[in-house]
Amino acid sequence: MKQNEIMQNTLIEESNLIDFTIDEIGDEHMFTSLETPLKEDAFTLTNEEKKEKISVLFSEIMDVLGLDLTDDSLKGTPDRVAKMYIEEIFSGLDPKNKPKIALFNNTYKYHQMLVEKNISFYSNCEHHFVPIIGKAHIAYISSGKVIGLSKLNRIVQYYAKRPQVQERLTNQIGKELENILDTRDVAVIIEAKHLCVSSRGVKDDTSETVTVYYGGVFNTEAKIRELQGYIKD
Repeated sequence: MKQNEIMQNTLIEESNLIDFTIDEIGDEHMFTSLETPLKEDAFTLTNEEKKEKISVLFSEIMDVLGLDLTDDSLKGTPDRVAKMYIEEIFSGLDPKNKPKIALFNNTYKYHQMLVEKNISFYSNCEHHFVPIIGKAHIAYISSGKVIGLSKLNRIVQYYAKRPQVQERLTNQIGKELENILDTRDVAVIIEAKHLCVSSRGVKDDTSETVTVYYGGVFNTEAKIRELQGYIKD
């Protein structure tokens, strides 16, 4: 049985055997895997081969929609979309694009929380392939090593640049930071607007979604309250 099928069955069992359809999973923004669901042969094709194939397939989509691909404004669109998918908005799928991280000794002996807030990101909902626009707040307490501030932004961008759901994105950033910094004392808070909510479906343009990852001491009420005080606008 495929991994996605196993995870879907688990969700069904844990939800009193509710029979979720594929559409319901998408519309309710549920996810079936804590890891980004990639095929085993996801990187058999080169990036150039992927762009060529995506361009052809996107041309077919445009043709089915009835668009005139001989028009000067449209004829380059398939190539532009293919390049955008591979080199930009889905570049986080490729492990080769994972940011190189260097750690430094905590020579300043700073042992309180460090907070990097309002990290802007753009992602795409894996259910409808429309944008997720948000900001991430990251905090950690050094276990002896520190990370360059810009690398926190790059880690957020790397995991955001793939088809995502917000819960998975939050967990992936949190677990990555725990591994890099060798500490459980990590917190991630993400606030985001989902265009699959605002531009289709319920069409609610004012709601936002908040997800959190609290590890180590950040699971305490005092630290949560302290962190929220720092990130409050």
